[in-house]
Amino acid sequence: MRITIIAVGKIKEKYLKEGINEYSKRLSRYCKLEIIEVEDEHAPDNLSSLEEQQVKKREAERVVKRLKEGTLLVVLDVRGSKMSSEELARKLESFFISGKSHVTFVIGGSLGIDKELLNMADFSLSLSDMTFPHQLTRLILLEQLYRSFKIINGEPYHK
Repeated sequence: MRITIIAVGKIKEKYLKEGINEYSKRLSRYCKLEIIEVEDEHAPDNLSSLEEQQVKKREAERVVKRLKEGTLLVVLDVRGSKMSSEELARKLESFFISGKSHVTFVIGGSLGIDKELLNMADFSLSLSDMTFPHQLTRLILLEQLYRSFKIINGEPYHK
């Protein structure tokens, strides 16, 4: 099983890097994990709607260039499906059972994900009704993927 995470922007905070490294190491037991960072666009607070769309489009173009053919594409989006950890584990397992051995998760930049990239997705996932910084989202996603593999394999994990 292969999981790729394509994330817009770099992780700057040391505590996030440490958490990401820890969950990446834990996940290596269950899958081949690759994390790809693509450059984010400068996005000041006073952008017009058109400028926001242009920023998201440029970021999406960078993401698309890194997508591998045949991967199942999951985008993280606030309007995506919300599910429990158990439901996410079942969804991930269903991807693998259906013959998709490579799943790519995309975490957009601070403005979200371009609509064309959303339309390309096989599945859209929301981690919460709450808003998280996109850098923190990477750590949360890795923890939930680790939890999913523990659930899939019937292994204990703290609640």
